[in-house]
Amino acid sequence: MSAPESPREETSSSLATHRSSLLTVRDLAKHFPIRGGVVRAVDGVSFDLAPGETLGVVGESGSGKTTLGRLALRLIEPTRGAVYFDGQDLATLDSTALRRTRRAMQLVFQDPFGALNPRLTVGEIVGEGLVIHAMARGTTLRERIAAALERVGLPPDAAARYPHEFSGGQRQRIGIARALAVEPRLIVADEPVSALDVSIQAQIVNLLQDLQDRLGLAYLFIAHDLRVVEHIAGRVAIMYLGRIVELADSQILYATPRHLYTRALLSAVPAIDPAERRERIALNGEAPSPIHPPAGCPFHPRCAYAEARCRTEVPPLIGSATHQVACHVFPV
Repeated sequence: MSAPESPREETSSSLATHRSSLLTVRDLAKHFPIRGGVVRAVDGVSFDLAPGETLGVVGESGSGKTTLGRLALRLIEPTRGAVYFDGQDLATLDSTALRRTRRAMQLVFQDPFGALNPRLTVGEIVGEGLVIHAMARGTTLRERIAAALERVGLPPDAAARYPHEFSGGQRQRIGIARALAVEPRLIVADEPVSALDVSIQAQIVNLLQDLQDRLGLAYLFIAHDLRVVEHIAGRVAIMYLGRIVELADSQILYATPRHLYTRALLSAVPAIDPAERRERIALNGEAPSPIHPPAGCPFHPRCAYAEARCRTEVPPLIGSATHQVACHVFPV
C-alpha cells in the first residue's frame, strides 16, 4: 500500500483505487506546532476503505487515531497528504461542495454525555442535520426523526425528551440516530463504546453491525480495545506514534500478528477460555513523545528484537493485500 510520491500526482492505478474505494487516504500527516517543536500526531498514513466495510483503527492514547478520524472528515486540515471520498479530493472542494459531501460522512463521538446539547430536545438534536442540509421540514421532518430513532431502538416519543433523561447507552443511540438521519455512507466512530459499561458496549456494537447490514454503511471504527474491534471490523490497522505499524484482515491479524506491538496489545486482551490465552508480553519503557520521536523505527526503543537498522531506517508498511507490517525484523 505504497503512497504516490505526491498526493496530487496520481497514476492510473491509484485513480482506479479511488473510484473503487469509498475513502482513500494517502500519506496523510498532521503536525501541530508548539513552543520548541511540533507534535507529529499523524505522520504518513495510507489506507483504503471500501463501501460497506469496517476498518478498525487501534492504538494507545496518543497514537494519533482520533486525529486521523478528524483528518478523514476534513474537520482539520492536514500538514500533507490527501483524502479522497468517493473519488473526490476533499482538499479541492469549496465550502459549499464540502458541506454537501459531509452529508455522506458523519461522526459518532466517544462521550455520549458531552456530545449532546442539553438544551435541545432529542428531536431537535436528531433533526439538526436534516434542517441544515434542507432535507426535510414540517411533518416530513418529524417523520424522518421518528424513523431515525426507531432504527436505533428508541421510541418516537423520545423526540420530546431531553438528553439528561436517558442512560449512557441510550444517549449513544441518540448520537447514532443523529448521524443516520442525513443518510450517510461513511461513519467515523471515535471510540463509541469506551465510555459505556461492558454489557452496553455489546449492545451498541451489535446495533452498529445491524445498521451496516441494513444500510450498507462503511465504518472507520476507532478504539483502544482490540477485544471490541474483533467483533465488528473486517480489517484492523494498528497505530503507534502517528503511524500504522500493522494492517491486516481481522482473522489474519488475530491469528498471526507480526509486529511486536500488535502482539503485546493482543496479549493484554482477557480470554475466558484458557486455551485462547496468550503469554503476556511486557514492553520496555513508555511510548516516546510525539514531539521528539526516535530516529528510525518509532517502536525500536521498546522492542526487544531491535537491530541496528531499526535505529536508523523507518520501516515501510509492506506486504500482501491482506497483511502488511512496518517491521525490519518480522516482515510478512
